[in-house]
Amino acid sequence: MTTVHHPITVVGAGLGGLTLARVLRLHGIEAAVFDLDDSPAARTQGGMLDIHDDSGQVALRAAGLHDAFLAHVHPGGQETRVLDRTATVRMRRHDDGAGGRPEIDRGDLRDLLLGSLPPGTVRWGTKVTAARPLEDGRHEVTTADGRTVTTDLLVGADGAWSRIRPLLSPARPAYTGVSFVEADLREADARHPVAAEVVGGGMLFALAPGRGLLGHRETDGSLHVYAALETAEEWLDGIDFDDTDAAKAAVLEHFADWDKSLRSLVADADGALVPRRIHALPVGHRWTRVPGVTLLGDAAHLMSPFAGEGANLALLDGAELGLALAAHPGDTEAALSAYEERLFPRSERSAAESARNTTLIFRDDAPQGLVDAFADHG
Repeated sequence: MTTVHHPITVVGAGLGGLTLARVLRLHGIEAAVFDLDDSPAARTQGGMLDIHDDSGQVALRAAGLHDAFLAHVHPGGQETRVLDRTATVRMRRHDDGAGGRPEIDRGDLRDLLLGSLPPGTVRWGTKVTAARPLEDGRHEVTTADGRTVTTDLLVGADGAWSRIRPLLSPARPAYTGVSFVEADLREADARHPVAAEVVGGGMLFALAPGRGLLGHRETDGSLHVYAALETAEEWLDGIDFDDTDAAKAAVLEHFADWDKSLRSLVADADGALVPRRIHALPVGHRWTRVPGVTLLGDAAHLMSPFAGEGANLALLDGAELGLALAAHPGDTEAALSAYEERLFPRSERSAAESARNTTLIFRDDAPQGLVDAFADHG
């Protein structure tokens, strides 16, 4: 068995882990990043992200990448419309370019972060199977290929089902009561004009009590759609997603009385549908300081997507942890304490907002709750 030592080991090459590595690099500190994917192109990175001026953009400035980020922003992507099930527009906001949440393709943002790091920073195809504490705050990490790594600082940036979280907390994500089925419509303006028209230039929320069709326009002209349902956790198990026509029919049963233009977002989808249950950690999740290890992003504060905070917090976590380590050279525990002191209240506020929005979006008078929320925020 081979054992190597890295002063700082980051598990997970998502947005948060890469931001941490980038900020550390800017301050002359090296980190080894492990990711289970075989390469950056091993899987798609999801749809559009709105990057907030008070969180995600703050992180990108700390990483020296804000100008490059702006070059990838999707013009018009902040347009938002709220419809009811009859496709009646209940609220519409145009994108005048002045909003504080510009949209970027998640893959473009990840590529931007990866491109800012030296080759070899990310150890692709490295699946962490176990981690355990050693003496003096060090930790040992075991990988699927039989290697062991020792480290002075271990950072869990490995998402919802983190292998590192149990070193700090017994908490596990719980089902929120909402399931998604994801779909894509490619070359929408040319091939799916009805769907393209109903989604518009940015984000769509088409809502009714307990269900919704959410969608956004991507930079390549495709539409990414989420059929969302308040439903039992096992509902998705009863659908054969290998049979796309049958899967579409099963989903559309829950939208039988919806306008045809909205149903087309599922009925006319290209390729397979993808099921996804929405899980969250408890609001206010935190842990007692454990020497030599911490968490960021979904590993620390997984929440529903209904506040748009997950990616933004991951970026900010990574930046703030990197800055804290740079500000406390030789005193990792002081850096981690300073980082977590800001992390916990910030993530609790966002998780509470996400939980409130989940209820608001699907409540009995939907879409009125969301219309009112937009009005309250100007």
